[in-house]
Amino acid sequence: MTREFENAASCWKAIISDTYKNRGLLSHIEKFARENTSPAKIMFGTSGWRGEIGTDFTFNNLRIVTSAIIKMFKSNDRTVMQAMGVSDFDEIKRRGVIVGHDNRFLGQDFAAEVIGLLQKEGIMTWNAGEAITPEFSAGIEMLNAACSINLTPSHNPANYAGFKFNPSDGGPAGSEITTKIEEIANRMMTESILLKPAMPGNIQNVDLTSLYIKYITDRKTLDMGKIKDFINKEDCIICIDNVHGATRGRIQRILGESSKIKYLRTEDDFLFGGIAPEPSSKNMEGIEKILKESKSRFKLGAIMDPDGDRIRYADGNMQIPMNYFGALSLHFLHVYKGIQGAVAKSVGTSNFVNAIAEKLGIPVNETKVGFKNFRHYMLKTSAERAIVVFEESDGISAYNHTLEKDAIFGLLLAMEMVAVTGKNLSEYLKDLMDEFGYYYPDRSGIAVDRSFIGEPLLRKLAVIKEKYKKGTIINIGGSDRTVKDVITVDGTKLVFDDGSWLMIRPSGTEPKVRFYIESRTEQGKKAVFETAEKMTREALER
Repeated sequence: MTREFENAASCWKAIISDTYKNRGLLSHIEKFARENTSPAKIMFGTSGWRGEIGTDFTFNNLRIVTSAIIKMFKSNDRTVMQAMGVSDFDEIKRRGVIVGHDNRFLGQDFAAEVIGLLQKEGIMTWNAGEAITPEFSAGIEMLNAACSINLTPSHNPANYAGFKFNPSDGGPAGSEITTKIEEIANRMMTESILLKPAMPGNIQNVDLTSLYIKYITDRKTLDMGKIKDFINKEDCIICIDNVHGATRGRIQRILGESSKIKYLRTEDDFLFGGIAPEPSSKNMEGIEKILKESKSRFKLGAIMDPDGDRIRYADGNMQIPMNYFGALSLHFLHVYKGIQGAVAKSVGTSNFVNAIAEKLGIPVNETKVGFKNFRHYMLKTSAERAIVVFEESDGISAYNHTLEKDAIFGLLLAMEMVAVTGKNLSEYLKDLMDEFGYYYPDRSGIAVDRSFIGEPLLRKLAVIKEKYKKGTIINIGGSDRTVKDVITVDGTKLVFDDGSWLMIRPSGTEPKVRFYIESRTEQGKKAVFETAEKMTREALER
């Protein structure tokens, strides 16, 4: 008996409730995606436009967003062209656009729609097929393309699709570009425009993995020889969880096959086994089991999200989140590899790296949340070029590498780190903490009424920075702490005299207030969280 669903959202609810039993319902989702012509509100967040397949992310809405980008191209707006790194529409047509997708449901079909519309306007296109975010970034530079369109929602659950746009420098699109896309697309949405598909003509395929391998070999930030020697000669095990994502097969092509490298969840699965495919602590259980059972001297595990821009590590002794790995990377690249420069990190990231940088005489730059905010420090022309850039939400890049976050680079860097230092990541981390101090970061948050989203929530939370200025004494867990610094780059961050801190900021996409905290002891985290929540609730009640 055929099941009937009122909309894609109700169908997805049934699928997600039992992904094994109900995966056959994806045919209904495709029908909704093709036939639903309801408009959507287009917003490009920190990493593109995302929407539920069949609800917001439909074929008609995809055509509208693509057409909005074409209209933006054809307008020859000077600000947009400057942000894209091109002179005009003719240059975009000539240099071309790379189009591809991760391995989610309908990805190939969505990409064909985009390619067809671009070709209709005489724009040169490359079909990347299944590819990952850092490959688009490297591919743009290697092909001298004008930009790329990458159809991925990154680490979002299986019911989502997404749309990333990268200009000619390979980095995430800045607001000069995304604001214009939103403006045109949302105007078209209000006009309830129905667009016909334009089928692709002559498809020019491109192997972005091959270009990426040449890219990292040419850049020489990584020593590929040392990495390969380490795997071939040392007593090691490396376990990589691809979580059914598009990162599968990449390491085999870069390093070759090896019995010392184990791969998990490489099979096709549009539903990701019923989990949110993110590099979370819980999702690393398979890796940790293999590493703990191994007798090898060196152990390294990593989980990567479907589009290969986020990564989390383990070594059989502990998990190493990006808060710690980013700090290890700064120390390794500067001390062991002699790379000079600064460090850039998002404002919600651990201050462990600050302690290392201060003793090594390295400048620290804290930015708003969003990898696009690192662009200034990653360009070859930057006056203060970064040794490493990273954010607590598992994204990293480094000197002379892509402007996009890159999980593959992060994994190869970890391999070289273990090879050169002769230490597992947790051993290296303990040595650095013994030298530079112990830091314990974490994050949480609370939900708020939907009416608070946007400007009302910003106004309410603004009282925190007014109330708690430098020199203010706050009791945290029974101890008085003095506010040493107040940072308002993104929300309000209060840094205390013992090096602990808390940051309170509204979510940009959900009715939530997020807390980022750091304590100098594991036991002290609870008290800092309680303080952050108390400050927030007091601000909301005003």
